[in-house]
Amino acid sequence: MKFTKPAWVMHKDSSKTDHDTKRLSIFSVHVHPDGSRIATGGLDAKIRIWSTKPILNHASEMSNRPPKSLCTLSMHTGPVLTIRWAHSGRWLASGSDDEIVMIWDLDPSGRGKVFGSNEVNVEGWKPMKRLPGHESDVTDLAWAPEDRYLASVGLDSVVLVWCGYTLERLRKLDQHQGFVKGVCWDPVGEFMATQSDDKSVKIWRTTDWQLEAEIRKPFEDSPGSTFFRRLSWSPDGAHITASNATNNKGFVFIAAVITRGTWTSEISLVGHENTVEVAAYNPHIFLRNPASLIATSNICSVVALGADDRSISIWQTKSARPLIVAREVFERQIMDLSWSWDGLTLYAASSDGTIAVFHFDPEELEGIAPHSAQEQYLHKFGFVPPPIPEGFSHGTFTHSTTAASASRITPPPSPDRAQSQSQSQPQPQPQPQPQPQPQSQSGFGASNGINGAEHINKLVAKKSNKKRVQPVLMSSVPSASTSRSALVSTSALPPSASGLGARAFQVPEIPRSRQASHSASPVPSPQTYDADIEMGGPMDMDVPIDALDTSMSSASKGKRKASVLDTLEDRPSKPRTLGGDRPRETVAVREITSTSLVSTRPHLFEGADLLPVPPLLTFVSANVEGSDFVFEARNSEGDGATEVTFADGKQTLWLDYLPSPVLALTASTTFCAVATQDGSVNVYSHTGRRLMATLSFGSPCAMMHGCKLALMILTASGQLSSINVKNVTSFFPPTSVAPLLSSSPNCTILSATVRHNGAPMIHCSSGIVYTYDVQLFSWTKLSERWWAEGSDVWQGRQRVNKDKDVVASIEGAIGSTSIPAPHKERPTWWNTALTLGHLESKLHAAKALDSAPEYKQALLIYARKLADEGFRAKAEELIKELFGPIFWRPGGRDDSWTPVVAGMAKRDLLREVLSVFVRSKTLTKLALDWQDTLKKASSDDQL
Repeated sequence: MKFTKPAWVMHKDSSKTDHDTKRLSIFSVHVHPDGSRIATGGLDAKIRIWSTKPILNHASEMSNRPPKSLCTLSMHTGPVLTIRWAHSGRWLASGSDDEIVMIWDLDPSGRGKVFGSNEVNVEGWKPMKRLPGHESDVTDLAWAPEDRYLASVGLDSVVLVWCGYTLERLRKLDQHQGFVKGVCWDPVGEFMATQSDDKSVKIWRTTDWQLEAEIRKPFEDSPGSTFFRRLSWSPDGAHITASNATNNKGFVFIAAVITRGTWTSEISLVGHENTVEVAAYNPHIFLRNPASLIATSNICSVVALGADDRSISIWQTKSARPLIVAREVFERQIMDLSWSWDGLTLYAASSDGTIAVFHFDPEELEGIAPHSAQEQYLHKFGFVPPPIPEGFSHGTFTHSTTAASASRITPPPSPDRAQSQSQSQPQPQPQPQPQPQPQSQSGFGASNGINGAEHINKLVAKKSNKKRVQPVLMSSVPSASTSRSALVSTSALPPSASGLGARAFQVPEIPRSRQASHSASPVPSPQTYDADIEMGGPMDMDVPIDALDTSMSSASKGKRKASVLDTLEDRPSKPRTLGGDRPRETVAVREITSTSLVSTRPHLFEGADLLPVPPLLTFVSANVEGSDFVFEARNSEGDGATEVTFADGKQTLWLDYLPSPVLALTASTTFCAVATQDGSVNVYSHTGRRLMATLSFGSPCAMMHGCKLALMILTASGQLSSINVKNVTSFFPPTSVAPLLSSSPNCTILSATVRHNGAPMIHCSSGIVYTYDVQLFSWTKLSERWWAEGSDVWQGRQRVNKDKDVVASIEGAIGSTSIPAPHKERPTWWNTALTLGHLESKLHAAKALDSAPEYKQALLIYARKLADEGFRAKAEELIKELFGPIFWRPGGRDDSWTPVVAGMAKRDLLREVLSVFVRSKTLTKLALDWQDTLKKASSDDQL
């Protein structure tokens, strides 16, 4: 076996220079089916594609032939948490914490310099389709056998199933009660498995997408701290190996092996000293006796495990001991594992920003069988997969090709060639619409196919006088959608074993002037589909779908309603709204300097302002995060009315008029608020209803921000109010920011925002961010520039998600405005003292801002630092704070200790802290004693 860690495979912090390169975490790695390249996804929100030959061949690495870095893809706006090549090798799927799944396709003309950097793309990959639908981070992806389906899971506790050919959404499975962090497919194609923080593995049938089984026993005491719970299905279909399982009430970390059919876990892979994060089976089956026939008794599998103890183990199911254990391969936990299709190379990625590669000789993996043996063996299950939609194909799969063709990627047909082929064929004639089908239970209004087979709706394309709005952002990237605004919707229901073949339906010829410039990669038959329609491209056409018209009775099946489909005038009108019949207008943004308007501000305010008032503009707007809704205000330069509108795209949904010009406005996912020059604030719902009486602050608004149900207003006089819009109450009495501004000379407020719990965040030019503590009735520091001078965990330049990593984003904001301090001689304990102080400050900040993930992360880093330094007194005090009174019971009279912090049970956090202390050279005895105490307390609570 050869082991290597290529240092040049990395995701860099773009804010660092080449001489001071900082590695960012790599969350996912996957090998292309032909083995020629790997893809990695990281914290920098980029996908990077690398050649494997320089990794495995030293001479190739030295000569840089082929080039090491092939491509950098940067369409995601958040860290890329998972990437998976399709089995065909044609597509690459990626999932990010920007809540989007992206499908990438090879672009022969996409080579060249990467915009905004010095990198050069040797080959091009283009975003072919966006798959929105998740409401939180996408944590894992998996392609079904033969790419029939794509499954995505995320922190919204939802599993989404997409058609692997049309890329339309088929099913939404929402039976998990916690974050879903892993998904895999049965190689037979009969089942899908998902693993969640609700401490269960669920098995789903692909015939009807119903729950087949739920496994909970080995996960009952598993910690919820792992980034992923990536599980894997053995190539013989017999077992699932699931990560993050435990024995002995949570004190022994294992991987659980679940048996097909009985769906029980009687086998445990024991040996890792911390939580197992990921499991990955070798794609080949292995023969116990290579000379014997292929039978169940002669087959075994090889599985690799990656854990938070920074080690990797490789097991063969015929042996009770691992084949290989590689300890401390990384500096931090393993995030992902991927085997090459030939089964001889294992790639591992870590959050320390590096990858490791294990390359085996065939003799070392005794009994490895060809893929043809696996295909032969899987036939015994007798499962008949659903038919492929007519006119679609992923091409020849890599594992079915010859060795010569398997060594390269065959690019898909170019758009020009696909269009020329389409023009050379006779165009189809319009077909009558299909009979209406009953609505499915998929949660997306998909229509049933005949006998459960995949079904593609008949489409009728008609000219319309209605003008379509051309998208401005990512216009070349089609997006899978199930909303009413989708131009085309193709749906497929769960296939059955004995379903009829799917049918493709014809559409009329599309005028060339209306065709979009892009083309779908799965090039359909020119006789049945236009490429623009198949991918939902922008066209000036209405394409009604017959299956969505549920008003037809059974007696009228097969008869088209001319009054609905033929004329726009007879269509059902939209619900009436205030101003909803008016198109959205564009207004030039100018500052209003009219003396008549400026003089409306009372002279009482003059000279009493602590903060500057925003300039009066002709147009002010705010976007509702995660949607296309826009809240806008228009101020007249003359005697006209001041107007606020709420719009979706080019259409106004509602409007209102106000007696005073608008200075500022904000919009959250639940409300909109507008501040006027006379010191008033109006709060609306998204339907335009006023949620509370008009607020009057006696001073114009200087800054305003909304987050979920919290609204913060900071007036020019320095008064800060934080309001719970849902309950129509104040989180705390109005308070002044004057103490913050007087803390240093010439101090100003750079920004003011609010958290969902009502905690304000005031960023001052002094390099300090404050919040108001309701319990202490005092301003407290969330973070400050001081920690950057010596703390080892300062995140001043790291790219983070502002909504999820709020404390880290605060440090990033401080770091972006700070000036590097000159180097000074520091005392011996300088770094240790500042690091511990910084971590303790971060714990208080995460608690104040109700950021549970950051609280847990800071707590575990703090515990590791105490363990490394051997500070027993601090460690013991931390343990006692988390454990609480020995005889504390829920509902007891002792209210001096609360069992929960930042929404998490303190004793659950203590269990993870003790697992850190127990590996310390100086705190092992202390940790073991408290583990016993914690175990007894847990047993007593259950009595």
